[in-house]
Amino acid sequence: MQRDYFQKLENLPDQTSMDLWDIIEQLAFNEQGLIPVITQDTTSKDILMFAWMTKESLLITIDTKRMTYWSRSRNKLWIKGETSGHTQSVNSMTFDCDGDVILCQVDQIGAACHTGRKGCFYLDVNFEQSKVRILGDA
Repeated sequence: MQRDYFQKLENLPDQTSMDLWDIIEQLAFNEQGLIPVITQDTTSKDILMFAWMTKESLLITIDTKRMTYWSRSRNKLWIKGETSGHTQSVNSMTFDCDGDVILCQVDQIGAACHTGRKGCFYLDVNFEQSKVRILGDA
């Protein structure tokens, strides 16, 4: 049923507005109540991290404009920067065409990755040499 909802949106004209809460009700949270979220730097467009949200963390993020995730390892809500001071302020949020992924563009203060790196995607695959190289922060 959720897929049908998003298929109907495909035919709407550009700039059509819909109620945010109606869209949220149609998002495809998995059987654990989670939806994937990709976090991107607003300015550089670098992908900083991938994480999960619950409906509650999504609503908190919308309300506070601070990225709030669901930590699967800790089994609790996780406000980015709550303990590290490395915060993410939301500039924009978009949903994909199937309603099963969220993309947030943020202003990142400090490191996004728990390793202290700018972003989590620093293990670069070299296909020709069958190697993985650790990238430095630019």
